[in-house]
Amino acid sequence: MTHRGSRVVHVGALSRVEGEGALHLRISQGLVEAARLRIYEPPRFFEAFLRGRAHTEPPDITSRVCGICPVAYQTSACQAIEDACGVDVTGQLAALRRLLYCGEWIESQTLHIHLLHAPDFLGHPDAIAMARHHRPDVERGLRIKQAGNAIVELLGGRAIHPVNVRLGGFHRAPTPAELIPLAERLRPARDDALRTVEWAAGFDFPDAGCDTQLLALADPGRYAIESGTPTVMPAPASAGLAPDSTRALSTHTFPLRDFERHVVERQLPHSTALYSSLDGRTHLTGPLARYAISGRWLSPLARQAAQAAGLGDPRAGDVCRNPFRSILVRAVEVVYALDEALRLIDAYEPPPAPAVPVPPRPGRGHGATEAPRGLLYHRYDLAADGTVTEATLIPPTAQNQDAIEHHLRSVVQSLIDRQPELDDDRLRELCERAIRNHDPCISCSAHFLDLTVERD
Repeated sequence: MTHRGSRVVHVGALSRVEGEGALHLRISQGLVEAARLRIYEPPRFFEAFLRGRAHTEPPDITSRVCGICPVAYQTSACQAIEDACGVDVTGQLAALRRLLYCGEWIESQTLHIHLLHAPDFLGHPDAIAMARHHRPDVERGLRIKQAGNAIVELLGGRAIHPVNVRLGGFHRAPTPAELIPLAERLRPARDDALRTVEWAAGFDFPDAGCDTQLLALADPGRYAIESGTPTVMPAPASAGLAPDSTRALSTHTFPLRDFERHVVERQLPHSTALYSSLDGRTHLTGPLARYAISGRWLSPLARQAAQAAGLGDPRAGDVCRNPFRSILVRAVEVVYALDEALRLIDAYEPPPAPAVPVPPRPGRGHGATEAPRGLLYHRYDLAADGTVTEATLIPPTAQNQDAIEHHLRSVVQSLIDRQPELDDDRLRELCERAIRNHDPCISCSAHFLDLTVERD
């Protein structure tokens, strides 16, 4: 429809993302003037209704934020409250948390790879249509996801919104005998995951680059999942490199307690979700950031899979800055999570107790983990009796909104420079793909995006 010299196109039904949002794209005289990812779901007010609750409650309450990654919310909440109370969870209890988190990585990343993202590369509108032509690949993905579900169900009490997690550890710890059949199930899943990396490596990846800062946790000696220190890799532009450079840059860290000094949230009129910036600049968190910062600490098997898939050698400083190839990095991370889960099971010894005491005390605590979509931060202020007086949750999608819009502008501009007469259907398809690269978790309810394009 034409209105005041602008061409406005409404495109609905972007499936394969979590939640309700809209993209407003304005192109004038062949230049992309604006790309706005408008999240219009009503605010869910978790931070508000955490106030006044007992310090034992946030792990269970915040797990309801997301049905895809509840473990990330539970673990981050536990860490933050334990930090406020001066408690460290170590030994086998910490190992069990990491094992549980591996389960979530396996199920969430596999869901995204096989059911949400792969159809883009294979020319299908959804996983159901894709299964008609790639049934073995979809079935392989479902088997891997079921293996991840089995970990979460055993350690968490159920596969969705686990109920066995508590401050200080778990309500109940598994016996070694219970882990034996789990390990037997994970070994063939690891073989399936290796085949998934080979499969995804054969996709046709558009050329693209990411010229933003990268932010992820780092836990030297192992790939960061459930703990680590916030670590920043600067934008390639700061070193005079192209956005798609595969060269690693020097990183720097900052204490987790200073997270909100560096990552600052702001409200923009077109989105009910807050935007974030890192030291005043756009940043990206998620698989590309993790691989760039921690890739050298992948297990040998996962590292070999990455090299065979064309991601280079992370020990030599090779990084991936192409968001379209994030599906490949996620596939490598699934291999790592299965490998790590088997290592943790092999080394398991029952802890003396399923949890350590976490008595209340006044203070402020911080927690952060690597949710499948990126770094998730929690902060809680506690009164002397443990009552929560303030709560802050900064999820990865809120941090990534600015980077997603930045990526959209770059990708669309590059395409229309090559194809000035690009039709709106092709433009819509490209925008959908670019957004799904980041697997945004807008929410866990309705799944669609309205696209508005204005052309002068």
